[in-house]
Amino acid sequence: MPTALPFSRDHIQPGNRLCVAVSGGADSVALLLALHEANTAKRDALGVGLSAAHVHHGIREAAESDADLAFVQDLCIQLDIPLHIHRADVPARAAENRETLEEAAREVRYAFFRTLIASGHADSILTAHTLDDQAETVLMKLLRGAWTEGISGIHPIVSIHQTGQRSGNILRPLLATRRSEIEAFLQSRNQPWHTDSTNADTAYTRNRVRHELLPQLRTYNPSIDHTLANLAELAREEEFRWQAELARILPQLLLPGKPVRGGGRAVSTAPGTSSVSIEIDRLRTLDPALRRRVLRAAARQLGFRLSFDDTTRLLALAGFATLSTVAARSGASVHLASGLRAQRSARELQLSTEVIGEVDFTRFP
Repeated sequence: MPTALPFSRDHIQPGNRLCVAVSGGADSVALLLALHEANTAKRDALGVGLSAAHVHHGIREAAESDADLAFVQDLCIQLDIPLHIHRADVPARAAENRETLEEAAREVRYAFFRTLIASGHADSILTAHTLDDQAETVLMKLLRGAWTEGISGIHPIVSIHQTGQRSGNILRPLLATRRSEIEAFLQSRNQPWHTDSTNADTAYTRNRVRHELLPQLRTYNPSIDHTLANLAELAREEEFRWQAELARILPQLLLPGKPVRGGGRAVSTAPGTSSVSIEIDRLRTLDPALRRRVLRAAARQLGFRLSFDDTTRLLALAGFATLSTVAARSGASVHLASGLRAQRSARELQLSTEVIGEVDFTRFP
């Protein structure tokens, strides 16, 4: 038999129930076939329960989507692998939730994956993201101005924790594999696959990056795909290190609510309001990198993600950056992303979700 397709066996143990997300495209078909071969091998067999999952998104013409579903059904029958099918109207969901089609499709898929894990059909869902997908993702994140958590790209494992339900994982065992290797593997097995017609539509950002930007970048660096994938790995390690450090020091830095006269602190119990404070002198003892991360982590505790510009405004309010539009004095305040408010007192910097003063009430659901 021709050479097997290598995939990561990290986080795969004998007895696991693995469910492969199969669209019918080359990547997912190759992953399912590679796992099936490894599971039925005479030596070093995986020893897992193997199934597949397919989502009928309702995005493309019905004939094309139905053909993909029929192809996946036939493949699973041929391999004697159980198939879980989910039908959804992604365009309707996107319109209702004001999402892009890509965002809505992803939410539908991952909700289905969580259901499969919660129902006990799978311990882990395996998706066929490749090194090419990783490079595209990191580049898209860079273009959008992401922080290290963003440029960490597609993670090899994502834990799914659901309150009161079974937990599991999303695994990406092909992240070190090139798309060209996958197609060569399928051709060696005479295994056909389906090509999604939307993959060529440059109305989608990922397709423009794939078909226009990355080919240009390869003329500057032929190894740009590996370079971007390496950057993602470095960013994941950096982020893991920072998160551990923040978990250690945040309880010592963040103060709930507001100080009250005579000592102590008052915490609001009004629905939709919460606040957290940090002493300016404590911030002053931190190096710039840690200071920035502490402020962003404080905002995250209130449910907000700060942009680079909003973080700079917050630093300026605390007196650690200079902006003509922000005064670093007691009583000064700024309004940040989506209703988050920051206020400076003589001793503290307070972040609050309270609806006060000039906040636009229409910004709140």
